[in-house]
Amino acid sequence: MRIIGEKIFARDAEGELVSRIGTLFLRTPGLVTVRGVHAMQRQLWIDELNRDRDDTNPLSREEEDDELQQSVDLVFTDDHVIIRPDPEHMELAFRADEVLQTLVSKRVIRFLNTNSSKVRRAISERGENWRISRQPISQQDMADLIEHSKVPICENPIYYYNRATGTRYVTASTYLDVQKFDNIRFRRQVKEFVEGLSKRNRMGNPEVDLFPLSTPIEIKQALKTLPVTELTDAELRERCDKINLDWRMSLPAELRDESVVNYDWRNAMCQAITKAPNETSAEGELVSGIGSEFYRQIEWLPGAMIDGGEVVFDSIYDEANRTRDPKLLAICDNRVKSIIFNLTRVYGNIEYINVGRIAHSLTRGEENKRRGNVYIVQCKTSESETPRIAILRLQKWGIAEHLDEGKDMLRSILEADEYTDYILDRRLMCRQLGMHLPDMIGGGFFTEKYYGKNAQYNGVSIRTCYFSRPYIHGIASDKIQLSKYRNPVFARRFAALMGRAAALDMVVGRRDSDTKELLFDRNYEIIIMGEDGMPVDWMVTDHAGSFVNYDHDLDEYVAQYANVARRRREFVSNYAEFVDSYVNGFADELFEAQVNYRARRKAFDHLFVDRPFDTNGSGAYRWARTLERLDRADPDKLAEMLRKAIGPAE
Repeated sequence: MRIIGEKIFARDAEGELVSRIGTLFLRTPGLVTVRGVHAMQRQLWIDELNRDRDDTNPLSREEEDDELQQSVDLVFTDDHVIIRPDPEHMELAFRADEVLQTLVSKRVIRFLNTNSSKVRRAISERGENWRISRQPISQQDMADLIEHSKVPICENPIYYYNRATGTRYVTASTYLDVQKFDNIRFRRQVKEFVEGLSKRNRMGNPEVDLFPLSTPIEIKQALKTLPVTELTDAELRERCDKINLDWRMSLPAELRDESVVNYDWRNAMCQAITKAPNETSAEGELVSGIGSEFYRQIEWLPGAMIDGGEVVFDSIYDEANRTRDPKLLAICDNRVKSIIFNLTRVYGNIEYINVGRIAHSLTRGEENKRRGNVYIVQCKTSESETPRIAILRLQKWGIAEHLDEGKDMLRSILEADEYTDYILDRRLMCRQLGMHLPDMIGGGFFTEKYYGKNAQYNGVSIRTCYFSRPYIHGIASDKIQLSKYRNPVFARRFAALMGRAAALDMVVGRRDSDTKELLFDRNYEIIIMGEDGMPVDWMVTDHAGSFVNYDHDLDEYVAQYANVARRRREFVSNYAEFVDSYVNGFADELFEAQVNYRARRKAFDHLFVDRPFDTNGSGAYRWARTLERLDRADPDKLAEMLRKAIGPAE
């Protein structure tokens, strides 16, 4: 292939890229990297082709047009070659991608225009979400990033700063702080950000901009034209008050609570202050309707495309195996290949699959604990118009974990199989008692090499078990926008549902198996909304930790569930009503669970009669102890203890 200019990533004496743009030609293979603009590079290419031909036989107009139509714009950064695709002609972008892979590694090739749904869909259909997704960042790190981005210009630190673009963002609530300044400070501060709105920095980006970027242009224009020096102090404040009111009224409902505990606001601000020039990352998580808590938590990984029913794994795996590059090996997860194998062996109508890892725990209080045992799968079949989303979780205690304890292979296999049965039995126990769980879960396993603490088995193939469930469309109870609790109807319905969920959580003794801490209201409980946006149901996505606590009476732990109400107190408009709904829901569910058990006592008691009964903690023994304490519980007494633990409602 002919190259006019320097090679990609060529640098000058100062270490800077010789060229930041390029144009790739596909009809007659060629690449132009000469400094300039893309239009100039296209003309250089046509001139070069004409020089190769007889003066009497230059390219015809049709041939020139064909050369230009089969060309693709490129942008070069220090680390990436970026293709700028035409959403209407993605086939050209993918042909360019194949050509570029003969020049540079596929891992450094990315796509622009990912704000286009056509671009995102075309890349997803190739099983390549990993090429247009951002690196994950923990929820706590996002909050810290936002808090530490507050900077001043000359006056006060009221701006959220994007280091990549140099733009400083002002939010509507910022004015509430500025409003408290004395007249002199107030005027100086307003003058500063009004002037900043009209300036561009050396990179051509606004010095100051309004957040969110969807703020109506009329509000920005009203600020830019504000005659700060001509107005009296009273007039200036009055005009600013009016603009700020319009600004706040224009905010989407989910962004009105300007706080890092509001996941929607936090995600939007994090996106604004981390957005870089030539952004190649798609907004959101490439999955329609997924909860805001998943924003930047999914690490999409190389997978496979389905071509004519055949599975074609991403070529990046070949590069990883050939080079043994640690960074490539880290993203070329063989477990992903195994998951794709399992799906395509079972289903014959799959059109595409994307698999990602949940890089950080989504559980409140565990944000910085890295997890490698949870995956998310986006799978499109010919029978469905939209892709299906599933969550896959590896079995906590598998063969590898038992081998790590020093056990032999046979004992490890047997105990891993027993634990699989125990997981499924616990699910049945929870459902029998009334807990709302996903209607269906699937199971599977794959073979991988063991490399762990038990050196004698290193390199031996073992089976790893996992469970899958459909993604539940709702909002985790601890991720709900705090502003929603101001609506008394929302708060009342939410509290009643959470009270019911709390009662069953207490009955089944859900606790962290290591710390024995309460797991309730820490990401597992999903609140399902109706068409009116009001809570209508609840669901527990994972029964992990159930029956950890089985040998203590319920009154020893009921007070721990008071925090559900206490930590929302300042956000609820009618706290007394909220507490009543929560406690009443708790009492009602506990009473119903007890009535159901007593009405069908034999069915409950004999459910696991064929399972081993071991007082050291077998599943059947835990089940029996759980039923015994449910039978002797006093729902009214427990509800009153819960109310007392919550404290005064006034």
